[in-house]
Amino acid sequence: MASEPDAGSDARPLGRRALLGSLAATAVGIVFGARIQERLQRALLPITLHDPTGLSDLLPVAGRFRIYSVTGDLPSRSKEAYTLRVEGLVARPTTFTYDDIRNRLPQTALTRDFQCVTGWRVYDVAWAGVQLRELLDRVDVDASATHLKLTSFDGTYVETLTIDQARRDDVLIAHTLEGSDISDEHGGPVRLYIAPMYGYKSIKWLERIELADHLPDGGGYWEHRGYDIDGWTGRSNGGHEDPT
Repeated sequence: MASEPDAGSDARPLGRRALLGSLAATAVGIVFGARIQERLQRALLPITLHDPTGLSDLLPVAGRFRIYSVTGDLPSRSKEAYTLRVEGLVARPTTFTYDDIRNRLPQTALTRDFQCVTGWRVYDVAWAGVQLRELLDRVDVDASATHLKLTSFDGTYVETLTIDQARRDDVLIAHTLEGSDISDEHGGPVRLYIAPMYGYKSIKWLERIELADHLPDGGGYWEHRGYDIDGWTGRSNGGHEDPT
């Protein structure tokens, strides 16, 4: 997921308290079900967050996933307050509401793996949302535009895509994950999902998309920290080294 790069050697190991908490949460989930497990895991978040070098690594609180943030917390925005602004080199700058994205635009379902650059992988994840290219078509992108800058409402995280990458069939503005509305932990109410790229490209808590005629800011948050600008996963998810 966005903000899901390699924690690396700088990330401190989870302490004994956090580890025991994680095991307890897992046991509760087995015995009492997912709802109680989720409540316990949310309660554990304050003791499991850490911020070694701008990366906060949370316990695996959300189903099969491991959760990361770069700000030290989990931002939250209600569906009623949520908007996604698409602007820049477009003829019709537009602000889309959650209802627009969830109900008024053509919907696409996609089941693909989610792969983090750290090496862990979640198989056969069911996503639903709107293809990013649908939004681009609505705003009438200028012929001079070559790149997108995508911004998170966490106030820190940004990512970039080329126009060709953004128009792929397997790039979603996602609102649903494995049959449920995307939670705060997973980057909801709306996030990006790019099937053939590592999770750090799939920006969470998506708030703004800006079209430009150059690579904005020289790349996204993790590209400035040495990560690949494209983030292809290689021969996975039905793709190859460079699916474009």
